[in-house]
Amino acid sequence: METSFFNSDLFNYLILPLLIFLARICDVSIGTMRIIYVSKGKKNIVPFLGFFEVLIWIIAVSRIMQNLDNYICYIAYASGFATGNFIGMLIEERLAVGTQLIRVITPKGGNELVSLLNANGLGATCVEGHGVRENVQLVYTVVHRNDLSKALDVINVFNPRVFYTIEDVRAVSEGIFPPKKTGNSFPLANILKRWRGGK
Repeated sequence: METSFFNSDLFNYLILPLLIFLARICDVSIGTMRIIYVSKGKKNIVPFLGFFEVLIWIIAVSRIMQNLDNYICYIAYASGFATGNFIGMLIEERLAVGTQLIRVITPKGGNELVSLLNANGLGATCVEGHGVRENVQLVYTVVHRNDLSKALDVINVFNPRVFYTIEDVRAVSEGIFPPKKTGNSFPLANILKRWRGGK
């Protein structure tokens, strides 16, 4: 009876494609996160992500190869790939791993902005520069991804229309950052906390 169930139309055309779809979401989401962690130099977690990514992929592909005449499985495989990319990016945004450089260019008030950032526990540096039309001041601050919105709030209070750029930073040595909260060594702690609290 068990064998007949696995050979039934219900399993072959509904349950099996659904399982392949979910497997692809898992392995592509993990793969997206792995690539992002590689770009950020996170060596400790990348091998584990790679192991589970390939393991799930092999399982999904093996089921495809056993059902080459089932075109619904092909659609489920491709749909899972597309969905997995999207979900992987959402997860990475929630994890907020790494550091970023914010570069602010303002015609005046650079030192005032530095003081505002310092008052909020963020390190900043102001240097003089020359723009197309006039002299400008460049304010640099390096922040953890978790503190990016906090830094942007300070910048917008300073001047909502000020020009700034944001870049990923691979590594940081020293610097002034807000103190890290303890007890979040688990890699998914940020995402679980934000989903429970809303933000």
